[in-house]
Amino acid sequence: MSSISFDGVSHAFGERMVLRDIRLNLTERRVGIVGANGSGKSTLVRLINGLITPDSGTVTVDGLNVARNAKEVRRKVGFIFTNPDNQIVMPTVAEDVAFTLRRRGLTRDEVAARTTAALDRFGLSQHADHPAHRLSGGQKQLLALAAVLVAEPQIVVADEPTTLLDARNARRITELLLGMSQQVIVVTHQLELLAAFDRVVVIEDGRVVADGTPEAALGSYRALLA
Repeated sequence: MSSISFDGVSHAFGERMVLRDIRLNLTERRVGIVGANGSGKSTLVRLINGLITPDSGTVTVDGLNVARNAKEVRRKVGFIFTNPDNQIVMPTVAEDVAFTLRRRGLTRDEVAARTTAALDRFGLSQHADHPAHRLSGGQKQLLALAAVLVAEPQIVVADEPTTLLDARNARRITELLLGMSQQVIVVTHQLELLAAFDRVVVIEDGRVVADGTPEAALGSYRALLA
């Protein structure tokens, strides 16, 4: 597994301090991040691939400073947003998956083969030529996963990927995330989805307040909510 390290990381939006002296080293295959709205958890994971740059401290991925090596890090780290509409950029399903492979030095046949394989994997083959934004919510999130994974990242970061889905699609997306060979970092409010994870980190007011097995960390989080 890769090593994702936060060394004394702090970040503010305006006058509001969002993260405060975060020190973490994430090496487990499945890591969950939980916290109340506004706790800083989404900011934390967006630091991993350079969507946000820390005001102080450093974030590294396999020794690469994210702020200095953002392009290289983004080849290692795929990011899935809460709302898949925010990352669907092309008119049709197949075009959206293929778009990820641009500037990868692949031939047209290689792009076509990898796109077809990704659509097959996520059950989207029959929708290849359909307008991407007309898919159902669950299908859009599957498309977002396909578009990220076609590039074969080493790490997948998912920021509340099931929040906008019904229970059936949320379970399907969770099972797909658990079945991936990549290291997966997931932000979620659906605590029951984290039972099979290796580690859970609890963020409160921009600080790490619990960190351990799902049972221990989620127990601390529930006590905090109470």
